[in-house]
Amino acid sequence: MTQPDWQLPLSRREWLRLSTAGVAATSLTGWLPAIAARAAETKTAAKAKAKRIVVLWMDGGPPHTDTFDLKPAVPECGIFKPIDTVVPGIQISELLPQFAKLVDRAAIVRSMSTIENEHNRARVHLRTGFRDAQGGVNWPSLGSICSQELGDPNADLPSYVAIAERRDKSFGPGFLGAYHQPLFVMNPTKGVENLAAPGTPEQLAGRLTLLDKLEAGFAREYQSPISGDHKTVYARAVQMMRSSKAKAFDISQEPAAVRERYGKNRFGEGCLLARRLIEADVKYIEVGLEGWDTHFENNNQIRKLCGLLDPGMTAFITDLEERGLLDETLVVWMGEFGRTPKLKGIGRDHFAKAWTTMFMGAGIKGGQVIGRSDATGATVEDRPVSVQDFMATICGIMGVDIEKEVLLDDGRPVKFVDKDPKPIGEVLG
Repeated sequence: MTQPDWQLPLSRREWLRLSTAGVAATSLTGWLPAIAARAAETKTAAKAKAKRIVVLWMDGGPPHTDTFDLKPAVPECGIFKPIDTVVPGIQISELLPQFAKLVDRAAIVRSMSTIENEHNRARVHLRTGFRDAQGGVNWPSLGSICSQELGDPNADLPSYVAIAERRDKSFGPGFLGAYHQPLFVMNPTKGVENLAAPGTPEQLAGRLTLLDKLEAGFAREYQSPISGDHKTVYARAVQMMRSSKAKAFDISQEPAAVRERYGKNRFGEGCLLARRLIEADVKYIEVGLEGWDTHFENNNQIRKLCGLLDPGMTAFITDLEERGLLDETLVVWMGEFGRTPKLKGIGRDHFAKAWTTMFMGAGIKGGQVIGRSDATGATVEDRPVSVQDFMATICGIMGVDIEKEVLLDDGRPVKFVDKDPKPIGEVLG
């Protein structure tokens, strides 16, 4: 029987090329290592309501009182003014005038109330739904859950892509196994570099066959799981190298006018790349916008960040809608927490007690505000939403069964969402 192309291993030269690109090193990309046997055993039978999810991650913690929950009656809460939106009665920041025209597509949750105020712990909490190492378990991120539950193991592209400058364990697959880590794209304009295979197809096949024999000999002698992981790295890398879908990572193919509309910056270009990956049927995409950690200079930094956020997010949502993709794509705007509602000098500190997130697309009920913070933005007065509630809402929209139990290696049954979640019914309609 002829060996499938994707199962052929890489040559040393190709390994070096892929290592340079960041797609061969397990510690960097993570989506390539061996498939965990558990994945096939626990494949969900639930039918997804949305086909994919995009998280617009505001790294550092966006201030609600400068963006989507302004408090104009309290001067200490900030200098920015609220403006009317397309939905009567809903106001957002003057820094987001383009997005104000799309608020009828959004469900703004102004009553997030969480418990972690430190960046790394909060990132783990918001990406996994659990506190760091809670119960002695290495919990999977939402992206990894969607990779397992919604992804196609035979797909040419990874199911989980993170367009982000920061890499940390909060992105990780936890007990689902390394196959479900993300493919990181650090620079959207470069995509995944060095994917073109060198030489002729015949030369490539010969090199891969030779390396396959060398790897087989190593595996027989040492019988190490690492050898299997190593082989899978190259198999999946070759699969992507040979796929026409890899062109999705090349945003230079987009018309100049489209690139201008999104914005020629990392966030705008990341959103444009996300749209291309949606069209290639990648299941979970995160696009990061860093810089929201405004301890020492809030106002100028928020002006700058919203100057990137407003056109990028607006172009993204509009583009998805015009292409008929928004109804089948869940878009979530969030960070790891918020910022103190009142300015401290010229800055804002970390604040998890009351803050804001937002849902768009995937048939959610838009044009609404869910929950309410008090007059100063310091506490939640109505409809508090926990991390567990937030995660359960996303899983519900994506068709991921939050009641399904997964067995750990020690035989313990666990669920993807912590106990007693209360999905936000208003979002689900």
